[in-house]
Amino acid sequence: MEITLAYIGLGIMVFLSGIGSAIGVSIGGQSAIGALKRKDDAFGNYMLLSALPSTQGLYGFASFYTINASGILTASITMVQGAAILGAGIMMGGVGLFSAIQQGKVCGNGINAIAGGHDVFGKTLILAVFPELYAIIAFAATFLISASIQ
Repeated sequence: MEITLAYIGLGIMVFLSGIGSAIGVSIGGQSAIGALKRKDDAFGNYMLLSALPSTQGLYGFASFYTINASGILTASITMVQGAAILGAGIMMGGVGLFSAIQQGKVCGNGINAIAGGHDVFGKTLILAVFPELYAIIAFAATFLISASIQ
């Protein structure tokens, strides 16, 4: 039972953060396709902004790897350890899901503004970092949870 909770948590963290990244990247990509019709010489900027929400999926996988590599996932895992990993999974997955989607929206709007002739690439990058910050915090919290249940 305990190990089952832990594996559910690991699945949730990778699954939800991956879905968030896929949605966020798609939002940016859809904006980029439309923007290319208006200003195709800014493709490099569009591509970078479109790819930015993919990092939340990487944080979810890095969190999975951190817990998996800790050696805690054994048959002798306790209920508290299993519940802690489940909680970390819900936290990392949920934050990754929502922050990637919101970051995709920021990037998509920046792409549209660039296509409209505005010089906002750098400012869009700065603003897109704010949703990213919360995914980084969730990753750090997952690392701390993993270290505390050894």
